Amino acid sequence: MLEVIFEFVTVGNFVKISAIDVETGTEVSIMTPRNIGVNTMKEQAKNKLIWRLQQKKKKPL
Repeated sequence: MLEVIFEFVTVGNFVKISAIDVETGTEVSIMTPRNIGVNTMKEQAKNKLIWRLQQKKKKPL
């Protein structure tokens, strides 16, 4: 199961959300309007993190 740490930073009318995979240390960030719900923010950031982890698996070392 994916364990994720979230960080939220408000920048004007937007929120920068960073999602970090605990196991690999992989980090992604997204910007969202600050008026959407926290759960939606987390879901979007986690989806991007999952996508990034899948992309890393496809690349040869």
